Amino acid sequence: MFTELLARLADFPWVEKFIRIAIFFLAAWLVSRLAKRLALRIMALGKFAPRNRQPRPERQETLHSLISSAFTFLVFLAATLFSIGLFVNADTLVWMVGLFSAAFGLGARPLISDFLSGMGFIFEDTYAVGEKIEVLGIEGIVEAINLRTTLLRSPSGELFVIPNGEIRTVRNFSRGRFSLVNIKLTLQAEDLRRAMPLLKELGDEAVSVLPNLLEPWQILSETGVIGQQTELTLLAKARFGKAADMRPNLLALVQERLVEAEIILAG
Repeated sequence: MFTELLARLADFPWVEKFIRIAIFFLAAWLVSRLAKRLALRIMALGKFAPRNRQPRPERQETLHSLISSAFTFLVFLAATLFSIGLFVNADTLVWMVGLFSAAFGLGARPLISDFLSGMGFIFEDTYAVGEKIEVLGIEGIVEAINLRTTLLRSPSGELFVIPNGEIRTVRNFSRGRFSLVNIKLTLQAEDLRRAMPLLKELGDEAVSVLPNLLEPWQILSETGVIGQQTELTLLAKARFGKAADMRPNLLALVQERLVEAEIILAG
């Protein structure tokens, strides 16, 4: 019965070609639906790598998104080429692909730039899903990365879809060696001479008292103004991401030592 159907279709070549094109794109659609599972299978090979070379969970999620997106793009591109091949021979197809690539490269340069940047994110680790970044003046959490776009969720809830080709500078808040903490003190001018050596000595001591403090703080005068009152700034380096937790402990320690030395804060 199937053979008889094929024999009948041979009398209608356009119908046969239409059915083949439908099969090509149906197969591409099915593979694209399985792209995420295929990407997981490929990434599972990474478990055989040394433990210190295995990517972080955030990096794994980013690679999974990019690889599945690449699978989808490639299978639909293949379906398109096979469909065109039904109407032209191989030599003509190669010539058409080359001509189309040149024309497409000129007319769709931004789109190609987006895809190339997305491919670059596969090999680079500039940022990952779940990290807080700032690009193009937009700050937010990375929700997804694919070959063409990066999805960024802003603190106010909006979702920004940013073309990868437009990303030139990235400010990554989720990576760094330290976080800065500063506290301001307003002292009476007559207490400044006694307060300076006390604050310097306390800065050395605080490194052992506060585990998240990386080194003694710096004592700065941002205004440089001398009057009845003087404002000082203590600039400290905390372990990355621990600045907010350390600031109250730092304030309490400085307040306690100044009270013990009978130095009253102004203001």
